[in-house]
Amino acid sequence: MADEVFSGGVSVTGVEPGATTIAIKSTTNPNISKKVPVTVKSRNLLAYGPASGNGLTVTVAQDGSLDFSSGTESVPLNKGVRWKFDVPEGIVGVPLIISYTGNVPGSLIIGIYSNANSLGGVYQGKNNIVFTIPKGTTRVELRILRGGLTAGRVSGNLKIQLELGNTAHEWMKPDVTSLEGGSYELANLVPSFASVAS
Repeated sequence: MADEVFSGGVSVTGVEPGATTIAIKSTTNPNISKKVPVTVKSRNLLAYGPASGNGLTVTVAQDGSLDFSSGTESVPLNKGVRWKFDVPEGIVGVPLIISYTGNVPGSLIIGIYSNANSLGGVYQGKNNIVFTIPKGTTRVELRILRGGLTAGRVSGNLKIQLELGNTAHEWMKPDVTSLEGGSYELANLVPSFASVAS
């Protein structure tokens, strides 16, 4: 663990999230010291957990990453799973970067959404995308959809990360990996003309 002093207090960066203590000592009086309990939060701001829908099953691996499987079933295009969560404090209007490592054959699209608006997304061949969450946004969604040209089976593991700044760092398990997700499908934006009179 490393700490750095700056105007207004102490910033603590942890190698591992969880509870720990820091020792604060006076530089002018060696007899003055204090141990303070702190909770180190993950740099990964995502929240997710088990989810299933549209033939896709997502489970949380032991290390906190996500395992994907559709068994023998094909996952339709533009369909998948999602998780809704509150926007963490202090990240609205500042640069964020979404990144991933791993490989899931089946061309998955990973995106952060606010209502119907895509804020930033990654997929095979496109990674480390910087974006901002608009002011006034209080909830966002992590959506993982089947992309590509045709429906197909999905299997593999991904380590997905959302963090502050414009540089992706080594993946870290999010603080929340028990948020239950659900199914999601991209709305059909092609208008229906079935009811239009000829």
